[in-house]
Amino acid sequence: MTHKALIIEDNADIARLVAMHLRDIDCESVIARDGAEGLRSFQRGTFDLVVLDLMLPVIDGLTLCQQLRALPGYVPILMLTAKSTELDRVLGLEVGADDYLTKPFSIPELQARIKALFRRVEALRATPPEAPAPQQLEFSDLTIDVARRRVRAAGRDITLTAKEFDLLLHFARHPGRVYTRAELLDQVWGYGHDGYEHTVNSHINRLRAKIELDPSRPRHVLTVWGVGYKFAEPSA
Repeated sequence: MTHKALIIEDNADIARLVAMHLRDIDCESVIARDGAEGLRSFQRGTFDLVVLDLMLPVIDGLTLCQQLRALPGYVPILMLTAKSTELDRVLGLEVGADDYLTKPFSIPELQARIKALFRRVEALRATPPEAPAPQQLEFSDLTIDVARRRVRAAGRDITLTAKEFDLLLHFARHPGRVYTRAELLDQVWGYGHDGYEHTVNSHINRLRAKIELDPSRPRHVLTVWGVGYKFAEPSA
């Protein structure tokens, strides 16, 4: 099966190099040289992958990643950057990138990561559809409107970021199930990456601060010491 990738990279040499080696794994490419051109190309075409540079003119990579994730449909995003600080990596992953590769990178690693993203998408497509999930979830003082992506806690409208909402919804759909940080990274963020467990911790803390009456004594998102977190089961 031939795949099609959108490469959004302002360095012409790197863009051509990536496109050339994507052909080796049966993947055609379209190249865009800045963020605005990349957004237009994405909206006009149909792609199986976006290879996105972090430092782009016109629209930077982080902003563009957020804009792509706000559009209908899911396309995996591999972010490329010359920056290598942990903060940059975490920001890229938190705004919706599926994986992250720091320049200079090896061609085998680039190809391996892209193949892994393709396999993940193909596995999702092969999964039989589940029964429709409830569009509203209620737990004592907490209400989650799935369709409108709205949350109310103790009679107050709560403003959550996209990832905070995704994390809360994942918990609420599986009350009582204990998740490790690695499992949450894989199932909510869409990637498994050692060393980013603190991303989960920071999101849990912010979520509790918003939905719990007393964040120091949470009633909904609970810590399972030595393991991870779970959502409290409804009272009988």
